[in-house]
Amino acid sequence: MAPSSEYNARHLSVLEGLEAVRKRPGMYIGSTDSRGLMHCLWEIIDNAVDEALAGFGHDIKVILHADNSVEIHDDGRGIPVDVEPKTGLSGVEVVFTKLHAGGKFGGGSYTASGGLHGVGASVVNALSSRLDVQVDRGSKTYQMSFRRGEPGRFIDSGAKPGPNATFEPFVENSVLDVVGKAKRGVTGTRVRYWADRQIFTPDAKFSYDDLAARARQTSFLVPGLKITVRDERKLAGTPGEAGVHEEVFHHDGGISEFVEFLAADSGVTDVWRLHGSGKFKETVPVLDENGHSKIAEVERDCEVDIALRWGIGYETTMRSFVNIIATPKGGTHQSGFEAALLKTFRKAVETNARKLKAGNDKIEKDDILAGLTAVLTVRLAEPQFEGQTKEILGTSAVRAIVAKVVEKEITARLGSANRNDKAQSALLLEKMVAEMKSRISARVHKETQRRKNALETSSMPTKLADCRTDDVARSELFIVEGDSALGTAKLARSSDFQALLPIRGKILNVQKASVGDMLSNAECAALIQVVGAGSGRSFDIEAARYGKVILMTDADVDGAHIRTLLLTLFFRYMRPMVEAGRVFAAVPPLHRVEVINPGQKANEMIYTYSEAELHVLLSNLAKEGKRYKEPIQRYKGLGEMDAQQLAETTMDPRHRTLRKVGIESAQRAEEVFDLLMGSDVAPRKEFIIAGAATLDRERIDA
Repeated sequence: MAPSSEYNARHLSVLEGLEAVRKRPGMYIGSTDSRGLMHCLWEIIDNAVDEALAGFGHDIKVILHADNSVEIHDDGRGIPVDVEPKTGLSGVEVVFTKLHAGGKFGGGSYTASGGLHGVGASVVNALSSRLDVQVDRGSKTYQMSFRRGEPGRFIDSGAKPGPNATFEPFVENSVLDVVGKAKRGVTGTRVRYWADRQIFTPDAKFSYDDLAARARQTSFLVPGLKITVRDERKLAGTPGEAGVHEEVFHHDGGISEFVEFLAADSGVTDVWRLHGSGKFKETVPVLDENGHSKIAEVERDCEVDIALRWGIGYETTMRSFVNIIATPKGGTHQSGFEAALLKTFRKAVETNARKLKAGNDKIEKDDILAGLTAVLTVRLAEPQFEGQTKEILGTSAVRAIVAKVVEKEITARLGSANRNDKAQSALLLEKMVAEMKSRISARVHKETQRRKNALETSSMPTKLADCRTDDVARSELFIVEGDSALGTAKLARSSDFQALLPIRGKILNVQKASVGDMLSNAECAALIQVVGAGSGRSFDIEAARYGKVILMTDADVDGAHIRTLLLTLFFRYMRPMVEAGRVFAAVPPLHRVEVINPGQKANEMIYTYSEAELHVLLSNLAKEGKRYKEPIQRYKGLGEMDAQQLAETTMDPRHRTLRKVGIESAQRAEEVFDLLMGSDVAPRKEFIIAGAATLDRERIDA
């Protein structure tokens, strides 16, 4: 086949750089699956955000079209349309066809931006089967199209544009077409592209949830910026499966509001805001007047802005950003932040060791980070990242600047004479010391504890009725409500593999309580000791003494409340047991119906587990002409059953029903637990009032 007559030196100059992107896409976007597809989208969105960050735009729209294309609008200054003198190409073509080209190198257009390598737009272009860009500038609308990085024009025969339309590449000179008029003073850029399916895997697709999360995150980081996300794909399993779905993200509170959004537990402190800046010198190659590179020492400014708060929980939620670009794997800014926290709080605990009863032990980083929710942002010109995916900040001087700001601000907060600050600081130091003691106790326990059987000595609580087996997978721990139920359960259980632990009444609500209060509570401490795997961040599921933990409470309102309190304890301090599917709720029957059999045949006992099930049973008995003894027994508690009934209905694996406690959505579960069990009363009151109209009074067990 003869080579195309249109293939000339100009095509070579345009494609030589972008062909490298197509051959090795992983070097630029990480992968060619959904993750890489989303990274391309982030590149274009980040360019729009950089305009807003520089103060030139306030509105961004992202549209996921049904034809698998994606469109991004912004109201920034618009990509330059004039000719760039070195290449003789329009600014639009330079941005979309030249690697390492853009407005973020010289420092004149952007002081701090997310896109810094100058390859984002051109990489997306190279990996797209079609890309259209429109720019509003100077009361005109300009347009240029590309196919796999090559500029030209698509001849769209139908009403809808697409990558399969006839393409005419530019042969001699590129042309930036004027396709319309823009309103006076209106500027902006619109980019629509179709990802190249020759590059990306067949199952790669845009994730609406990831896009919405990123849009929400960015709206927090750039106060006043409005980001609209619109999904027109109608994909099953997405919020827009029933029709077009649109969300608008707009937050004026900045990263303080971001921390409040991320924090799920009750607060030990308010949101603390730490501000500061520093200067550093960096030796980098710069371009002189003739375009030649030379090594020079430049002075940089680094601005630090941090929002953080501690809650009663033990999990750490940290988000770090450089020029609003997320760095999920941290970097020098995060290491400086953590080092400063450790240094500052160690000093504070040592100073107040006697008051806090800390002894000679030192708090560790994990003790400080427990319950922390933080958003860490730094802004600087030309940060050094490790790779184009920008997941790790590598600029070494940032570590010392962040550490200095954090140390100064936290020290001032801890030494503040303000009454509220003093109270919060005292509670925070007490929490950290409690975490330290819990960690040390868990380590000692792990070193000394091993699975005990009934024939060996044990340091377990005396009220524990343990089982004989050493097989953890087979063993079961029943947590029973009260001593009366314990007596019946002892007779009903199989002592070979079923252990019993009674609890007295309603245990502590650990959603409101501190770690210290939880550890000092007798019922909570006994339960944690019996499970044998520690608590909080030191929980080791491999050390758990039982394969199943079964909550066996009465089938009434109080029983449901006790079960909820127990689940709160497991969710807050022994969550891996729940995540592993090893926590269950027993399902005791509500009714026992004694069906009268004729003649000498013994009467039949039938158990039902709900009012609806009872009505169906009675209706069926009536149809069959069978009689039953009145009154029907309604079990108010486990103590009303004899051992045989309890074993047959609730404890014997051959007949019982168990409900597995699972966490389909950890974040949603966290929100529900905090709503129902947290210390903030107002949201719970609103929830109760909102649901009052749907309450069935007949279901109230009173």
